[in-house]
Amino acid sequence: MSEAIVERIAAGAEDAPAISAPDRATLTHGALRRQIADAARQLNAHGIGRGDRVAIVLPNGPEMATAFLSAASAASTAPLNPAYRADELEFYLTDIGAKAILVGEDEAGPAVAVAERLGIGVLRLHALSDAPAGSFRIEGNNVGQPATPAFAEADDIALLLHTSGTTSRPKLVPLSHPNLAASARHIGATLGLTADDRCLNIMPLFHIHGLIAAVLSSLAAGGSVFCTPGFNALRFFQWLSEARPTWYTAVPTMHQAILARAARNPEALQAATLRFIRSSSASLPAQVMAELESVFGCPVIRSYGMTEAAHQMASNRLPPGLRKPGSVGAAAGPEVAIMAPDGRLLEPGQTGEIVIRGPNVTAGYEKNPEANGSAFAHGWFHTGDQGVLDDDRYLRVTGRLKEIINRGGEKISPLEVDEVLMDHPAVAQVVTFAMPHDKLGEEVAAAIVLREGVIASENEIRSFASGRLADFKVPRKIVILDEIPKGATGKLQRIGLAAKLGLG
Repeated sequence: MSEAIVERIAAGAEDAPAISAPDRATLTHGALRRQIADAARQLNAHGIGRGDRVAIVLPNGPEMATAFLSAASAASTAPLNPAYRADELEFYLTDIGAKAILVGEDEAGPAVAVAERLGIGVLRLHALSDAPAGSFRIEGNNVGQPATPAFAEADDIALLLHTSGTTSRPKLVPLSHPNLAASARHIGATLGLTADDRCLNIMPLFHIHGLIAAVLSSLAAGGSVFCTPGFNALRFFQWLSEARPTWYTAVPTMHQAILARAARNPEALQAATLRFIRSSSASLPAQVMAELESVFGCPVIRSYGMTEAAHQMASNRLPPGLRKPGSVGAAAGPEVAIMAPDGRLLEPGQTGEIVIRGPNVTAGYEKNPEANGSAFAHGWFHTGDQGVLDDDRYLRVTGRLKEIINRGGEKISPLEVDEVLMDHPAVAQVVTFAMPHDKLGEEVAAAIVLREGVIASENEIRSFASGRLADFKVPRKIVILDEIPKGATGKLQRIGLAAKLGLG
């Protein structure tokens, strides 16, 4: 394995903090480098080496973070959601081509049974509870002949993740070490990360957001990350006090859940040392951004990312740079442009598909030439998002192309409707979506969660919207729920929501 890989992953000073966790001693950068090297040797001894693929099925926490870093340094790693059912695990493990699966020492769930049925080796991670956070050893039967001791080389595949597959078969995205290094560097530069920064990670570590924005960018800047067991609004303020982070990153639904409990935690808020808050992976309503800044007294940096770009593509800037509510910011690493269907690049103010190119972008989906043909047409990667650049070249995402509602030929951005409905004083959360209609094809619908202790009727909310939107954009159906269905990473799901709610 190339020493450059380890130095890039854990770039801090020998005694500088790297990985911490609730009620655990802190692992330093020097100890992290040694942990990665030890784990690489253990993987090699068990028959895992360069080019082999190791799926990781572990809960959130410091060992998940260090296992990802270690496996990526010795082989190619594929973190999987521990909540997957047996049939989902069979698909992902087969599609990845996993040689081994790394699970917890006491894991007895479907991951082990599926791996054994598929002839995939099972390795067990034993967390060293009396050692600093993230310390572990690997045990299990050899999965092949011992591999030649070596770290990954510069152009090896480090990480394999699947797209969400909301409307089609999930696509497998291979990301190289240069892809990950570029993205970590871009995020660090955008946020001005230094060795003094500590990130509070509440994102799942089977997703690109948590892996790269929280963990890798922090460590590559010589800083540290406080690894929680996963998002828990009831424990967030306790972790805020214990970790004393300088920043955290999350999806909008998490920010909203945190705000709902903020008034009950005045002491934690008063003592907070946040330099900024970051939001990505879904649209952050301007109203939520303003409330976060007011409650925490620090800037909120809204960013735009996706798996195929190893996360970050665009971002707002820290003060004194521009921060525009409703915008995901300017290019923050790769080039960002707006393209017409015929491949022409469009001028500021013109709406089209968002396209990118740069060192953090995957070289292509694996085993999917048809998808690659369309995704990389005209020399750019096509994000599948619709947007527009303003005169400052700040990007506004107007929606996923597949989520744009086509109401009898009228095209409606669900994000535009979201923004209007969020202005209603009773509305805490909203997601606008397409509902099937027998004559128009699609009709506008919205699912809404009301603020605690507040009452509002469907007619009242529709009347509010009708004064602010063209008639064809006003939701014909409003469903008031206690909770809107979310995906595994906490993102609200537009596609398929009508069917889940039994509409149309």
